Amino acid sequence: MSDYMLRATAANDTIRAFAITAKDTIEEARRRHDTAPVVTAALGRLLCGGAMMCMMEKEDEGLLTLQVLGDGPVGGITVSASPDGLLKGFANETNVELPLKYPGKLDVGTAVGSGILRVMREQKRAEADPFAAAGEPYIGTVELVSGEIAEDLTYYFAQSEQTPSAVGLGVLVDKDITVRCAGGFIVQLMPDVTDEAISLLEQNIQSIRPVTELLDEGMMPEGLLEELLKGMDVTVLEKRPVAYRCDCSRERVTKSLAALPKEDLQEMIDDAKPVEVRCQFCNEKYEFAIEELKKL
Repeated sequence: MSDYMLRATAANDTIRAFAITAKDTIEEARRRHDTAPVVTAALGRLLCGGAMMCMMEKEDEGLLTLQVLGDGPVGGITVSASPDGLLKGFANETNVELPLKYPGKLDVGTAVGSGILRVMREQKRAEADPFAAAGEPYIGTVELVSGEIAEDLTYYFAQSEQTPSAVGLGVLVDKDITVRCAGGFIVQLMPDVTDEAISLLEQNIQSIRPVTELLDEGMMPEGLLEELLKGMDVTVLEKRPVAYRCDCSRERVTKSLAALPKEDLQEMIDDAKPVEVRCQFCNEKYEFAIEELKKL
């Protein structure tokens, strides 16, 4: 299991924590969308955050969608996470080039800009389709505080869920623009946490080095949790694999085309050219010949 995440508790169940390593998952996202390094970092951070947030669902049924809608050159980022650790996502603009924020640091905040973070939680509908959902979703929206993703999720938890949290996310892009490492953590305080536990946690968070440094040295999620929750009796409750997978298919795209107004389909037929439909989430292409459009 190369990519996975953990769910744990500490300090007599008064602190809950999540940690993830997702190098292969984020590399698959980069490969599919051919993203520039700063976009890879932004999309990768949101994918890691979304995976851990989906793991928070009590009954293991939650479907989660995160949207970062900013005024920076990346335009926006959308990520979807299913309870079984399957992720997909895309950025509106993939080819964004910006100067480094400082040596070795991609300027994700400028790429994203100012705007909003939207979190949508739905209920899973069909076991055969991990991304299918039913019912009215819960939607929480907050302003972006930095565009750096981790700080924005921290602010979301405080404002929309009234849960004090610490979020750390990182994606290290190598010189050949592939993903060298990716992952992060979320630590949250439960209502009955003691002042002593809070003080100890604050000390641990202040002393921990950047996520990408630790992951690049080979630290795994277990090690991240040990560093963050040092001295607080950590109990790992669950280990879950993580992977990039889109649920698009030719059948699903065909149904979408069939749902179009008849005049729109007729216009495609009149153009006398095959129609290519591209999935936003995975960049897969589906081509439909004129005769197929006529049948629709």
